[in-house]
Amino acid sequence: MIKIVAVVFLAALSFWFFKPKAKHLKVGDAMPSFSLKNQEGKIIKSTDFSGKSLVVYFYPKDDTPGCTKEACSFRDYYDLFQENGVSVIGISADDVTSHKAFATKYHLPFVLLADPSRAVHKKFGVGKELGIMTSRITFIVNEKGRIIKIFKDNINAKKHVTEALDALKIKK
Repeated sequence: MIKIVAVVFLAALSFWFFKPKAKHLKVGDAMPSFSLKNQEGKIIKSTDFSGKSLVVYFYPKDDTPGCTKEACSFRDYYDLFQENGVSVIGISADDVTSHKAFATKYHLPFVLLADPSRAVHKKFGVGKELGIMTSRITFIVNEKGRIIKIFKDNINAKKHVTEALDALKIKK
């Protein structure tokens, strides 16, 4: 019995450490296509943004301290993004109802997309930190649909919005 438990444990452990990794996008790659519901329940497609620059940010959870700071920072600079033809999209695994409440509570003027199956997370190579929460990662996409900057390591939830503006060469 101990041998069986040990074999099962080792098999599970090896799967955990050696499972195939999600594709990681890099600067110069084309943005993956997607189709998800926004906070209003409307289907939003990546093709809706053809010819526009984008900030696509993945975040762990609606209405949590870090995610609220990040969303409110994008809200505070939203007009500047808009004036420069840049759309902002937030994506998490939360559902439409959660996104609606979050957007309403904090007056978020940009698109929040619900990806409860994490299918779009996988297309972008966005995993989970420590296997628990979605990693915080931001992709800056130019009007040609190419990724020009990725923020993924030690993102300061509030500060990286200004870094996104810098990547897009938008003066604050």
